[in-house]
Amino acid sequence: MTIAFTFPGQGSQAVGMGKELADSFSEARDVFAEVDEALGEKLTATMWDGPEDKLTLTANAQPALMAVSVAVVRVLEANGYTLAEKAAYVAGHSLGEYSAHCAAGTFSLADTARLLRVRGNAMQAAVPVGEGAMAAIIGLEVDDVEFVCEAAAGETGGVCQIANDNGGGQLVISGAKAAVERAAALASDKGAKRALMLPVSAPFHSALMAPAADAMREALSNVTINVPSVPVVANVTVAPATEPAAIADRLVEQVTGQVRWRETIEWFAGNGVATLAEAGSGKVLTGLARRIDRSLAGVAINTPADIEAFLQTNA
Repeated sequence: MTIAFTFPGQGSQAVGMGKELADSFSEARDVFAEVDEALGEKLTATMWDGPEDKLTLTANAQPALMAVSVAVVRVLEANGYTLAEKAAYVAGHSLGEYSAHCAAGTFSLADTARLLRVRGNAMQAAVPVGEGAMAAIIGLEVDDVEFVCEAAAGETGGVCQIANDNGGGQLVISGAKAAVERAAALASDKGAKRALMLPVSAPFHSALMAPAADAMREALSNVTINVPSVPVVANVTVAPATEPAAIADRLVEQVTGQVRWRETIEWFAGNGVATLAEAGSGKVLTGLARRIDRSLAGVAINTPADIEAFLQTNA
């Protein structure tokens, strides 16, 4: 059985995330302690006790989600299930690509936590609050959404582009507030089942994130980048990135580029993967994969019971 591991992105966070893992496994406790130390603060206190609005802040949610994902992987490896030996590929949704790289040994855990703190702060600071927006468009094909984005950008003079292609007819657009609002209206006119403005604080994965891309280019130039033990399929190219320079380029491009998740799942299916294991908080990616390709088996691993069940069937 060929297996690939996936790692969730922002939106999968929840107060209490990782607490059961920490209570049950020393390897998980070690991960959370190292992340706290790397950031110079008790991120775990926010993860486990809230408040929710503090956990949801981009600069906190990103390293928190990574920590839970890596904790799952470290527990699996302590029980004899190593990604380098068992997984054909890994990939992550947006910030999850950093989790994938950490799990594959591309970055140290401490460097990954610090990179995601930089990324979260830079993405938040790139556009003044209220000037950018994102919207979910449900029920239109990619070509139709690209059309309404281009039309809205032309009418308003603002940036509007597809940020995420999540599959199952779910696309997310991002850019200048007026342009995104206009595109959402045009999408409804074109027959979208739903066109919903999202409660986000910045227009992620759009050209307006260029200052954050610059910040990540600098941050990545100051860390050690190893050749990953498992090929990491990049969001922006839907192809494995294995060379350190290429990895840095893909992560910089990802800040302003599209998360091509539908194509990533299709790529897995076309390259021999039979099972997708989602390591970390929630099970969003498992649900998305089911809508994209039902031939793929999916399992979410985020609790001690999940880990036990996975190890019993995937020794």
